[in-house]
Amino acid sequence: MPISKQAKSKMDDNFKRFDMKKPPRKCNPVLKVVAQAGSYIGILKHHTKIKKIGMEGVKPPYILLGNHNAFFDMNVSITATFPYFGNYIVAIDGYLKREWLLRAIGCICKRKFTNDLTVIRHLRTVLNKKGIAAIYPEARYSLCGTTAPLPEALGKFIKLSGVPVVTLICHGHHINHPFWNTRHERNVKPTEATMKLFFTKEDIEKLSADEINDRLVKEFQYDEFKWQKDNKIKVDCKDRAVGLEKILYQCPECGKEFMMKSEGIHLSCTACNKTWEMTEYGELKAVDGKTRFSHIPDWYEWERENVKREVAEGTYSSGELPVYVKSLPNARGYINLGKGTLVHDMNGFKVNITSEDGKAYEMVKTVPSMYSCHVEYEYLFKDGDCVDLNTLEDTWYTYPYDRPFSVTKMALATEELYYDYRRKIGKPCKPGLA
Repeated sequence: MPISKQAKSKMDDNFKRFDMKKPPRKCNPVLKVVAQAGSYIGILKHHTKIKKIGMEGVKPPYILLGNHNAFFDMNVSITATFPYFGNYIVAIDGYLKREWLLRAIGCICKRKFTNDLTVIRHLRTVLNKKGIAAIYPEARYSLCGTTAPLPEALGKFIKLSGVPVVTLICHGHHINHPFWNTRHERNVKPTEATMKLFFTKEDIEKLSADEINDRLVKEFQYDEFKWQKDNKIKVDCKDRAVGLEKILYQCPECGKEFMMKSEGIHLSCTACNKTWEMTEYGELKAVDGKTRFSHIPDWYEWERENVKREVAEGTYSSGELPVYVKSLPNARGYINLGKGTLVHDMNGFKVNITSEDGKAYEMVKTVPSMYSCHVEYEYLFKDGDCVDLNTLEDTWYTYPYDRPFSVTKMALATEELYYDYRRKIGKPCKPGLA
């Protein structure tokens, strides 16, 4: 039961739902010029180099698949596809108070990590009208600049569509504007991107959906911090470590969770006082003693292994966390829904809240219902960290407070719980897929 009858009834009576069925448009010609010009300015600012492979003579319709690290991904995509313009899948909060604008440029709305056949129909409509179906299949910004799992259904969709597939893999966007600190950009340059004709129509006819997925998983392997080091990209921002505790929430020295803090160029554990410096080239160095993890993604994957162990032992649980919830049934604005509790454990997510007028609301997301979840850090810069849970009709931004927690751990656990479930039913996920 994704949402309680009480909640659904109350919301249906009072709030108009976002119209997900309205078909996508072609981009308004005037807005197309404005978007292309604005995107090109960003390209010039970051000295972005776009390399094209096999793109000679390639015209729509085709599917464009890109990796996702920052909003600048879209600027690069708009420039790379010039003179054509794609129809992009955008999450519901992207439409907030500007629905008219996103519809006018041809965007397609989706609520994150839901199985929405309407979106598939919209993408098919775009391709049938000889457009570009632009998809970020990781479905969220990368938390630490490395690949997120791709959906298994991607191969089937490509196979059924029968049009060419173009990939656009960008580098430098996470280093310039990391998801764990989006308060300001870091003026990283140069950045780079590779646009490639990855599958022709003939390739798709010959390959199975599984073979398509296998090749895409290999294509989508990237590591932004390795790219930074290999290309000697210097970031001399004086606050470059601020926010790192959002993704590096567990101390590798003492093992304590939720005790990390950052300031300036330093990350430290308040439990054991171990401190690391983040260098200008994105590496970590212990101020005193040995450095266990100099590479940030290695620390992140160590945390994942610890979560995986908890899941395997059947002990994973966030405990009962006090939360307040904001709802986004449409693009008009957030609605304060109430306060209550969140539990994330071996059964998935369960949120129970009560509104000021005494109405009870519930959101239940079982382990099989979502292979990953979307989290936000300091969402809107004032409300704090949250996990957003979605049905086809609503999105709940769920903010824990007054207790130690990490939404990053919840995100890792969501993935590991799903993998564990798939193994138990005898249908394990292939590496890189979910």
